[in-house]
Order: sequence, then structure tokens, then C-alpha cells
Amino acid sequence: MAPSPPKSSSTGIGSILKFLAILICIVTPAVNYLERRLESFYIFEIDHLKDLSQRGIDAHGNDTRAIVSYIVDELTTRTSTKNHINVEEEWVFNNAGGAMGAMYIIHASITEYLIIFGTAVGTEGHTGRHTADDYFHILTGEQWAYVPGQYEREVYPAGSVHHLQRGEVKQYKMPDSCFALEYARGWIPPMLFFGFGDGLSSTLDFYTLWRMSYVTAKLMGGNLLAGKF
Repeated sequence: MAPSPPKSSSTGIGSILKFLAILICIVTPAVNYLERRLESFYIFEIDHLKDLSQRGIDAHGNDTRAIVSYIVDELTTRTSTKNHINVEEEWVFNNAGGAMGAMYIIHASITEYLIIFGTAVGTEGHTGRHTADDYFHILTGEQWAYVPGQYEREVYPAGSVHHLQRGEVKQYKMPDSCFALEYARGWIPPMLFFGFGDGLSSTLDFYTLWRMSYVTAKLMGGNLLAGKF
């Protein structure tokens, strides 16, 4: 009996394309459905975080450590957030968009994250173009931002909020010591690629990448198990 001819590569490619088409048909309606319901998944309130940051500044001035404690303490007493707050200050370096700082992840889930981000020595970089709205509440110090076509910088002092809308991008700079309460709401997982990019292509600091991945996965997983999407 003559051996059967080998399958052509075009057959394999066709199967892959068929699988991708089916996957897109399944995923797209699901994403659209969840997109329309995003608001129902949020547990943090934008106005409350702004007010909380301002009260922390009013109470503690330039004492960043005390401001952070003030913010976390209140969040652990609110009914909507108390079961979803990380009270362990697990600080890790973060390199993203050419900028470097450190962060303490207070909350991480599929649709929200809340962190303290900052540096005592200043930094500058690319904000990234994200799938979530980002609210940068300046606690101490000052942040500058720039968009193409403008001839003046945007200046955000302590007590102000820099809102980077979903899909937008800017250059930013912390000229000196600056710390902020950063809140993002939208689709968080796609933002992780930006957070890992510099570590994989530039710093090659795999221990920091591992720690950041571990803490993020632990919090996201824990919140999913608790019913927080």
C-alpha cells in the first residue's frame, strides 16, 4: 500500500485561523458585555479618594508615611473596600516607560488597582497608553506632564489630581521627591505588559519582576476568590 501523502502546511494554517475566528466570535461578545457592566465592578469612588487624599495631606503635611497610613486605615474601615485592602506594605521597584520608582500595591483586581507610587530622587518617562482611566493623586512633591503640540507643561502640586484618560498618553516627570495615590479603573491585566516591559528589555531585574508578579497575582487571585472582579 502506498503511503498517504503528508498533510500540507496550508491545512495546519487553516485550522489555526479557524480556531482564532471561533475564539474571536466567543470572546468579543463577552468583552462587550463586561465592558457595559464595568461600573458595577468598581468598589472605589473617585470623589472619595480625592477627598481622602486631601484630608490626609491636611492632617499630616509633608509626612508621606503618615499620609499613606491615614489613607489605608480609612479604606480598611469602609464597608465596600475593607475586605479588599492589602495592609502589608510590600514595596517593590517599578520600571515602566523609562521611569523608575517604587510602589506599594494597596489593591489589585481585574478592573481596579490602587497603589502608592513615587520616588525620593525624581524620575521621568512615558505614561503608557492604557485600557483604564488613571487618577494620580499627588500626596507630596510635584508632577509635570507634557503633550505634543503644547508649549507649556502641566503642573500638578500636592493635593491635585492628574487624570490620564483611557487611551491617552503623555510624557511625565517628577522633578524631585514625589509620592502619589494612583487609582486605575478599567481593564487592568493589559496594563501589566507595560509594567513588565522595561524589566524584560532593559533592567533585566528578574527578582523585582518576580516579586511584582507575585504580589499582583496574589492580590488579583484573592480578590477573584472573594467575588471581586
